[in-house]
Amino acid sequence: MIAPLSPAEWEVIGLSLKVSLVAVTLTLPIAYALAWLLARRRFPGRVLLDALVHLPLVVPPVVTGYVLLLLFGRTGPVGQWLEASLGVSLVFRWTGAALAAAVMALPLMVRAMRLSIEAVDRRLVGAARTLGASRWQAFRTITLPLSIPGVMAGTVLGFARSIGEFGATITFVSNIPGETRTLPLAIYSALQVPGTDIAVARLAVLAVLLSLGALLLSEWLVRRSLGKDSHVL
Repeated sequence: MIAPLSPAEWEVIGLSLKVSLVAVTLTLPIAYALAWLLARRRFPGRVLLDALVHLPLVVPPVVTGYVLLLLFGRTGPVGQWLEASLGVSLVFRWTGAALAAAVMALPLMVRAMRLSIEAVDRRLVGAARTLGASRWQAFRTITLPLSIPGVMAGTVLGFARSIGEFGATITFVSNIPGETRTLPLAIYSALQVPGTDIAVARLAVLAVLLSLGALLLSEWLVRRSLGKDSHVL
């Protein structure tokens, strides 16, 4: 019989969930704003913005973590300002792990939300405008409600990506027990110690179950937003 999770393992799980939830919550409005901008507006530099948003998907996560360290480290321009003005330090803190997870989750969230916004018929918005609705009213009553399934799918997908984040996190905030050691980092640390196969297996199975559950939920939401039957799952 497999032994129950130890207090240290529960601590890792709790920290992972906290980091992922904070990352997704903070990223949600930014991701939706970027998705709407890319879906509804044409402006100089749009292609460059699109490329920058999706850059974390194609560059090695370690590079993303290094860039975060340069910007948000104690000697970085943003990090120095945060510490001097607000007394906030992200390096070697769980908040830094949340930032790294948010950056890595952003492209997936923007993509899902953008597809949902693009699926909203512009003629509906145009009709609302001709009936006297302001841009904000048309957005609030038409675009936003009709794009909610994509927003939910992107949020769940971002959560799954945050749970599995490793490279950017360990580069930016290191691997500190109780502070930045999330589930992937805990698995990596356990792999370095002989005789921890069972502990590694437990954590790996748990990570797979969490990610798989989030992916299935995201797929169901996407199919629902497209009007397809979710029972094919």
